[in-house]
Amino acid sequence: MSDNDDRITRLEELVAHQGRVIEELSEQLVAQWKAAEQSRLKLDRLTERFLALEEQSLGPTPITRPPHY
Repeated sequence: MSDNDDRITRLEELVAHQGRVIEELSEQLVAQWKAAEQSRLKLDRLTERFLALEEQSLGPTPITRPPHY
């Protein structure tokens, strides 16, 4: 093989390796995006639930007479 053939072979191997790495990173990014989206949805549901509970617990303010009456 000539030097050019060796060089082309190394470049082809490098491109193939980089392609695999890019694909793996892409899959990891998709998985992280899904996890972040699930966390956001859970946080939204918990926030809604907290606000509903807070609203229920406040209820109407009872009218009381001050102690000096």
